[in-house]
Amino acid sequence: MKAKSKWMAILLVLGLIIAACGDGGGEDDTTTTAAPAVDTTEAPTETTEAPTETTEGEMAEIATDVGVDLDAGTISVGLLSDLTGPFSPLVQVIVAGHDVYWENVNAAGGINGLEVVLNTVDTAYEVPNHVQRYEELKDEVVALGHSTGSPHTVAINNDLQADGILAIPLTWYSGWTDPEINSNLLHHGINYCVEAHNVIGYISETMDDISTIAIVTWPGDYGLDGAIGAVQAAEAAGLEIVYDGSGTVIPGDESTLTEAANAVVGSGADMVYVVTNPTDFASIFGQAIAGGYEGLWTGAGPSWNPALLGSPIAEPVAASTIWSGYYGSWSSDAPGVADAKEQVEAAGVLERPNSAILEGFVEAMIMHAALEAAYQAGDMTQAGVLAAAKSLENVDLNGLGPNETYVGDANTQLQRVSASIFQPDLEGFTSGENGGETLLVENYTSGLTADYDFTGACFVLEN
Repeated sequence: MKAKSKWMAILLVLGLIIAACGDGGGEDDTTTTAAPAVDTTEAPTETTEAPTETTEGEMAEIATDVGVDLDAGTISVGLLSDLTGPFSPLVQVIVAGHDVYWENVNAAGGINGLEVVLNTVDTAYEVPNHVQRYEELKDEVVALGHSTGSPHTVAINNDLQADGILAIPLTWYSGWTDPEINSNLLHHGINYCVEAHNVIGYISETMDDISTIAIVTWPGDYGLDGAIGAVQAAEAAGLEIVYDGSGTVIPGDESTLTEAANAVVGSGADMVYVVTNPTDFASIFGQAIAGGYEGLWTGAGPSWNPALLGSPIAEPVAASTIWSGYYGSWSSDAPGVADAKEQVEAAGVLERPNSAILEGFVEAMIMHAALEAAYQAGDMTQAGVLAAAKSLENVDLNGLGPNETYVGDANTQLQRVSASIFQPDLEGFTSGENGGETLLVENYTSGLTADYDFTGACFVLEN
């Protein structure tokens, strides 16, 4: 009883720390208006779109319908964001990245003289809210710069297709690379399934004492996408699965968290692969450590939050976990990371460094490429921005993440590169030097991932 009371006190403190981190409408309204000929800023991405031919001083003809006001000089982009739900500590930081990125782009001339205005709404990570907020935004924005959550994005996907609107999912579900699903979506970063291939592959290739694994995940697309990838990776690496808790942890349900922790302790696994949010991970991890478990931990990126390095479990979590990133690490010296860090530090939006803000830059850079391509094509309607986005052959993220392509078959488009694999760094977190991450390797692809034949989503998420 004494140990349990101590652990509950730790969870209360931890909860406080993590919480503190923290054709739209159907009618054809297309117009064609002369946009001012201005000096253009260099786009942050490479595209293959040919510019609209004009002579110096000539007005370019730009078609618009929703979300672009050439007279006012604005482009409205929507963000369907979890600002108060279970992933809000992560998403709030990502949204801050969008804000900083577009503030700097606008200061440098915007999109050919047009200012990008963000219309950010809170979905609280609830599907009905997500659908309602989409209905409110679709007649106001030219595209969605992100959409938090896989089932949430799937819930609006049919409407996105019917309305002809582009969205960038803020989720790494493997289905986003499937052409039967993603006609109106832009995937980016390695997906949950292949992420497991890479991080488990890296650990098994670099550590000699890992022969058994336990798997602990949420149900649904996130948990089971990652779980399936972990099973595939374990088989490829020759690891014995001594406990398979795929889909057994109910978010926020303390009884299932305790059951998972006890199962990990009882399994004696050399390594645990976990797919939850940071709060649930902290509970499972802390209870397993209290029960005497001494193995290695890893898992899907959203299970981790550097705020854990400011909690009572900071030392064991730094000593016994390894994570991978879909976007660059704050400790990277890649040019894009250096530029983003300079902008973030100048804006003063973070109390301490946090790599998650770089995801906001990645999403914004992809949207920037789509908007630039649409402008050059002379079509900034919702459908025009979608078509431009789907024509991008190479979106160069300048080291903020692996480059993306949105042409070719699914295997060509599949992202196989983990931007980073890192170990939490308590000293670096405390000093603010590196965002609490010590890079182990950048731009990593395991042997399993390199040879992986993508034929569809690992876990099929039904609408």
